[in-house]
Amino acid sequence: MRYPTQRNLWEGTAVFVAGLALWLFAGGVEVPVVDLTKTGAVMMCVGGAQAVWGLFRSARRST
Repeated sequence: MRYPTQRNLWEGTAVFVAGLALWLFAGGVEVPVVDLTKTGAVMMCVGGAQAVWGLFRSARRST
């Protein structure tokens, strides 16, 4: 990718979607170390923040 802002947007969106999938569909799966629904919620927060940061940087770059 040409700009780091595009990478932030793509990575943030991918992490958000993966977190959403965990949050929605991994409720019945038992893993001894972590709760997958809580992990999905954390991934959605991190992915959303990264995507917003990419949008902010792209808006600053265009002006």
